[in-house]
Amino acid sequence: MLENVNLMSEGNDVMKMENKSLCVKLGVLQQKMKEAGIPTVVVFEGWGTSGKGSLIGKLILNMDPRNFNVYVTARRSKEDKRRPYLYQFWNNIPGKGKMTIFDKSWYHDYKKDMTQRVNTFERQLTDNGYLVIKFFLHITQNEQSERISRLSSHKDTSWRVSKRDLKENREYKKIYKKYDKMLEATNTENAPWTVVSGMDKTLALNSILKTMTASIEKRLSDTTAKTGILPENMEFELLDMPKLSQVSLDFAVEESQYREKLDKLQKELRELSYKLYKADIPMILCYEGQDAAGKGGNIKRVAGGLDPRDYDVTPVAAPDYIEKSRHYLWRFWRELPKTGHVQIFDRTWYGRVMVERIEGFCTHEEYMRAYNEINEFEKELTDWGAIVIKFWLQIDKEEQLKRFNERQNTPEKRYKITDEDWRNREKWEEYETAVDDMLKYTSTDKAQWHIIESNDKYYARLKTLEIIIAEIKKRLQ
Repeated sequence: MLENVNLMSEGNDVMKMENKSLCVKLGVLQQKMKEAGIPTVVVFEGWGTSGKGSLIGKLILNMDPRNFNVYVTARRSKEDKRRPYLYQFWNNIPGKGKMTIFDKSWYHDYKKDMTQRVNTFERQLTDNGYLVIKFFLHITQNEQSERISRLSSHKDTSWRVSKRDLKENREYKKIYKKYDKMLEATNTENAPWTVVSGMDKTLALNSILKTMTASIEKRLSDTTAKTGILPENMEFELLDMPKLSQVSLDFAVEESQYREKLDKLQKELRELSYKLYKADIPMILCYEGQDAAGKGGNIKRVAGGLDPRDYDVTPVAAPDYIEKSRHYLWRFWRELPKTGHVQIFDRTWYGRVMVERIEGFCTHEEYMRAYNEINEFEKELTDWGAIVIKFWLQIDKEEQLKRFNERQNTPEKRYKITDEDWRNREKWEEYETAVDDMLKYTSTDKAQWHIIESNDKYYARLKTLEIIIAEIKKRLQ
């Protein structure tokens, strides 16, 4: 891609006037994107000293500062390194009608094995309505050398030249090939690269403004619903799972046995969790289940076997307006644990294919492609090194009614029962169908579902602990 860029052209006065007009046009289009609720991600990459910062400054002159943010990607901090590579970028994606401009991005530390990861990230954004525009600023080795020399010769600008810039210039031909391969591998239909000559700022700005305005106009006129990758086209090894109607719930444990075994399992979990901490292995526990299935009590007993300094519990309710304005996975990326820590989700990202599906909070296309997106998300977590364990707590309809009535008639438990619980109960069959699909399409070899027979709470808690312990032992082998 780089060899096709004309690096000899220069801007002129006519082009400067055109740039002013394009800046005004971009400001108008920004307002239209806000009104349409379309989020925009703009990526600036390129050679060191190619002018990314100054061009971003000119680009935003006529834009409303309330509706955009510039995120400067610096070297990853120690805290960032304890989370997945894409963590900081997911954290900074914009909400509906907003724009985030990345001055350096997920490509800043790009390596060959990251191609699928970044292509997946960008496809997930565009499938969910985002506009992604990517620029690479290209200059010659001689031009870079002259700019480095010019900046280094003045104390007020010498700080702008980094060791990375110097290395780039020394190894220009070698790094040129790496950049070219990166651009080719990540130049996708949904998020194409625009390679811009950075030799002349007027010309570069003109190219950027034309691409920006054309891309936004095209996005504003595109009303086609995105289908994404559907279940039948997924490239995941799926495990056979029974339908909920096939699961026997005839399991029970005597209280005396429960007390004795619970203590033993919690002590074993505590010792194993210390080993996870020392090995920097994160663990993510996901809880889903019917209302009144006992998730809270189950989580409490698991937490009883963990060091309180090393775990957090995230209760997931309906998304608020900030969460609704972003990709549905955004709020879960923000809650990921540090290496060596445990994150427990009381309800999860699977709301997309259950309650949102049933209540019509998302479209058919959105929840159908979510199965693949969720599998990709969990693959990202396991590739990072996390142990991901998913539990579905199953009870029958009679047991649920019994627990609902008990909550209704017990003052200290009444807060646990809501009108929504009763309303959801009327949709039992719809939820069962949705859960069967969820288990069928998202139980993978790296993140399988475990159905916990929960008519007997004692049995459910012990089985959950046993599974967690077994998964940790398997990982530590």
